[in-house]
Amino acid sequence: MASPVESAVVKSAVLVAPITALEFLGEDFLLTGEGPILSVYSLQASPKKCASINVLQNYRIHGIRPYKKHQSGGIPFSGASSASDNSYKGDIIVFGGKGVRLVSFESEGQCLKLIGPLLELQDWVLDIHCFKRQPHSLLGISLAHNAIMLLEAESGNIISFYSCVETCLLYSALMVGPNWDSVVLVGGTVFNQLVLWRPAGTKLSGQSQVERRLLGHSGVIFSLCYLQESGWLASASDDRSVRLWSVGTLGGDAGCGKESPTCLRVLYGHQARVFCVKLTPSRLFSAGEDGACLLWEWGGEGKVGCAFRGHKSGGVRALAVSEGSISCRAGWVATGGADGGVRLWRVAEGKKISEETQEETQLDLGFRGHGCPKVVRLVGEGESNAILVCTDQGEVCLSQGDIWDVIWQGGSEFQSYCVMEVASIQVQNSDCIVQVCAVGNLNGGVQVFLVGQPGVGVFLRAGEGKVHSVLWVKGLFGESGNVCLLASGSEGLVYRWTINVTEDKSGLHIKEEALLPFLLPPCAKRWLTAAVTLSQRNGFCLCGDRRGSLLLYMERENNDRINEGEESRIDSQDQETENRQTELVSSLSPISTLYGVHGKQGVTSVCEYQDLCYSTGRDGSVRILTVEESTLKVRRVHRACKGMDWLEMVLFLGSDGPERMLNKTIVKRTNDTGRESIAEARFVMVGFHSVHFVIWDPHRQEKLLSVTCGGGHRSWAFKRPISTHIDTQTQALRQGTLVFIKQGAVMASRSLMSTDTSVNGHTLKEGLHGRGISCVCHLGSLSGDLSELWEVFVTGGEDTTVGVLAVCPQSGIVKVLAVLTDHISIVRALAAIRRGDMNERERNNGMETSVLSSLVFSAGGRAQLQCYRLLIHLDEQQSQPICQVTQIAGHRLDEQWERKRNRHKTVKMDPETRYMSIAVVQNESEGVLLALGCSDGAVRLFSVNESSRSVDVLWECFYHQRCVLSVATCKLEDSQGRKLLLLFSATTDGCISVWDLTAVLNSKASVSWQGPSVPFFSIPVHQSGVNTLALSPRTEKGQTEDNVISLASGGDDGQLSLLRIKIDQAEQENGVASLQLLSHWSIPLAHSSPLTGLCLLSPALLASTSPDQRMCLWSVESDGLRPLQVRFSHIADAAGLWAWRSEGQEGGAWIVVCGQGLQLFQLTEKEIDEAENGRAEGEERKKVMFSHQCSRT
Repeated sequence: MASPVESAVVKSAVLVAPITALEFLGEDFLLTGEGPILSVYSLQASPKKCASINVLQNYRIHGIRPYKKHQSGGIPFSGASSASDNSYKGDIIVFGGKGVRLVSFESEGQCLKLIGPLLELQDWVLDIHCFKRQPHSLLGISLAHNAIMLLEAESGNIISFYSCVETCLLYSALMVGPNWDSVVLVGGTVFNQLVLWRPAGTKLSGQSQVERRLLGHSGVIFSLCYLQESGWLASASDDRSVRLWSVGTLGGDAGCGKESPTCLRVLYGHQARVFCVKLTPSRLFSAGEDGACLLWEWGGEGKVGCAFRGHKSGGVRALAVSEGSISCRAGWVATGGADGGVRLWRVAEGKKISEETQEETQLDLGFRGHGCPKVVRLVGEGESNAILVCTDQGEVCLSQGDIWDVIWQGGSEFQSYCVMEVASIQVQNSDCIVQVCAVGNLNGGVQVFLVGQPGVGVFLRAGEGKVHSVLWVKGLFGESGNVCLLASGSEGLVYRWTINVTEDKSGLHIKEEALLPFLLPPCAKRWLTAAVTLSQRNGFCLCGDRRGSLLLYMERENNDRINEGEESRIDSQDQETENRQTELVSSLSPISTLYGVHGKQGVTSVCEYQDLCYSTGRDGSVRILTVEESTLKVRRVHRACKGMDWLEMVLFLGSDGPERMLNKTIVKRTNDTGRESIAEARFVMVGFHSVHFVIWDPHRQEKLLSVTCGGGHRSWAFKRPISTHIDTQTQALRQGTLVFIKQGAVMASRSLMSTDTSVNGHTLKEGLHGRGISCVCHLGSLSGDLSELWEVFVTGGEDTTVGVLAVCPQSGIVKVLAVLTDHISIVRALAAIRRGDMNERERNNGMETSVLSSLVFSAGGRAQLQCYRLLIHLDEQQSQPICQVTQIAGHRLDEQWERKRNRHKTVKMDPETRYMSIAVVQNESEGVLLALGCSDGAVRLFSVNESSRSVDVLWECFYHQRCVLSVATCKLEDSQGRKLLLLFSATTDGCISVWDLTAVLNSKASVSWQGPSVPFFSIPVHQSGVNTLALSPRTEKGQTEDNVISLASGGDDGQLSLLRIKIDQAEQENGVASLQLLSHWSIPLAHSSPLTGLCLLSPALLASTSPDQRMCLWSVESDGLRPLQVRFSHIADAAGLWAWRSEGQEGGAWIVVCGQGLQLFQLTEKEIDEAENGRAEGEERKKVMFSHQCSRT
């Protein structure tokens, strides 16, 4: 009988890989190819996945073609589905690599079924063309070595085979023609040429001559598309260009078309290689490695009419255009990225957006007031926006349409300088909303008036000096119907008034009531730039100043407000001085201060959303804050894209905005149990990148809007389109309007009256890292009472980001919980430890169900180490995981060197130093010790203290004179309670060294601990670098005192080694433990490429992976290693592996492989016969053999 290990069945549970094929079925369904998986998405109402199936087994899908449509009346597929009948039933041809297969799809049952076996050819398939024939249809197949063949789809029998005289390698191919005898093959060769030939021109030798040759590209051709109506051929190339050729009619009696084809246009617009091209009668779509899908318009010189950007780094690998888009009606455009994401774009008829010509489409609003405009604001809600402008002549002008009216004229004291802000206030005891404007001057005066009735106003006094800023915030203590006006005066005093608008028989009136002023901390630039009243904490106000500090003020519950007769006291200079001193004494000081947290350039905005505070500054960061026991604490820092250092505000997705009305209360988000939600809101960043106004989405790492306005040193206002759904909101922001002042003119990026939202995007499948995943770490599992199991991972990518993912193996859903962007270079290593929080932990049947609390450490390029606290639990309303991220600390070696004293006497560290591997040495409540292997030859030990949020280097040793590729730790304890801590390090010379770090276990000595200077044991294991280590401590039978460790290693030489080491703590030499090598087994060619991932699931089971795309299981036995199973992995360039035992009732284990994507394998202990029977269905194959001799039908 087979052992449990031998009978384990490995199956793929979840796959996230680059999307390499897309195809529309009419306007209602989209087919996607991801690895060997064919999926169908329904585009009706809300787009969603309806079916998926493994079609090509070990091949990657590169093409999908509709084959037959079974419908009453025999309507062919080429017509789009009607509105009344959106069902589909038919066959589909799927091909990729050397495989071809037929699949049937029925939309009513939402099911995919395989038809016949997988046909395996002897060459790569580039294109398939269907020829109608009774009783069976035939397939024309173009092959990678410039040959074509005719095949019966159902039987797999070859009818004809032809090849070209030039048997060069093709990167792309296209077959054109109504029948086999007149078909023309267009091939893009490895020599940057397009060749046209046909089987009808075959000579007796069975080979055809090239009849047309198109020259012009300077790179290989990746994609081809032909338009029969116009005789145009489009080609996309490695040289970043798209070329449009006039070749005439191809196929049939016309043969290879024109004798002298011409190049009509050369289109340059992509920043990298162009992978896909689609041609329509009036449009051309192209997509490439720069992640953009460009829509080219034929008018003029063929400029870019629209750019669809929705994928992360790595580019767009697949492109599809629906029938509606081809016929210039409203239709779909779909893009599939290297990040594994699928984006869908709705393009309306006759609509276009020009990103390349935004500067040309900017509108001059024709301001004609007296003086030069200084401040511009938008007034009103929704589509009824009006523009309010304040000039240097003290005039306030209002524009509604094309007419500018002066609504308020200030005196000489308001000339040459003024500040202005506008707020919406609800009239007391009424539903009416009015707009109130406040204007401040150089002499401490603040004029408040109604925009609709400028004669209704009040004049306020904010000291005697310059009014630096005026700000509107919500009313205090949750009072509705009023707002608070803040005016920053001289000497750091911020004067405050509550403003109420009342109505009686005589009309509207403004009533003010003075409050105690705020006092700012002493600094050079002492005035407020942002403020918000915290709705969930009555009496608290969060402010930001020009120095970059965040200040928390608490209002007195029984506030001694200034008497209404205050103005009568200002009669003489002595009284003014006395009043000034009284204001300073009675002013409110901050109860909590984060000094200079946003740098010296100042805070630009603060806001509150769902019980969290958000601040932005001109340091290029957004800080998420919490108020804990009247103390401000930074939970997390988000940074914008490189070069975007000037942030102005954040816009929240999923709502109309943080505060449309100043006196609108924001309800705290809670779940059914009353516990506060820990999920952070989705938001976008608004700021300036050089001379551009930019809206940046940090979650998807993409620009939503970019307007050339001249930079941030100007007054501006942004009109945000109203939308409710997050996915449509991100697209609606692209249609927003920016109003700004430039060179004395009031400009707008587009018309305020425009409601054009012709391009709407949908995320059918969310992408991960675009440039490959370099490391992965499993945090744990989540499952509720009724919800499915979720596996939670942390991934590090070559795109410098760290992703937090939740994967549901039952449904195959992959949800991105958070994206961390603090690294400035590649993330190469991850480590995590569980941290229990008794207030958050809930258990069900001994299994953690609702909360995961972990400390996550990420390390990588530029010697950067980051630490985060992750709190993940299931949202009981949506039954999906949500994540809270708290940044603990960060560390960089070059920054540490800059802080050293007498650093000029030391050698600065290499700025190119990389952390290659990370391991947890000690996990204590006081702190965590980490060991890191570094590219500069050092092994370093770091101390991370969560309470103080600090990272310190405890020890470093440069014993290794070469790159340290991997480190691992092992902690042992014998029966007498003696502890032993070992560190294993592996380098590029193939050696493994063992260090004794037992002394560091004494926390009191860790500060002054010097550490060993050399390892106490070293052994050469591999011929070259050791990429990965895996440890499994075990105790030999009959031995209770001696500890035996199994150490597995994998290297660049493809060798897998296993060492059995005995550690004797009783017999120590010079205070160092004694180590004895019991056995050393090696498998020289365990993989055909460098071994990059290794994990011991148990002392008897080992898993390994490699870029050769194999995941292998090995049995660890007393006499060595024995191979158990080999599974093909669809992850190219595999860089890491993680394995763990399942905690559920079903048992088994899981293995995740990362690289160019992510694949999750499940190991279940089933009987071999049962597993083989279940696997036989769908894995039937048939070899298709052909010779190079011509056989004509």
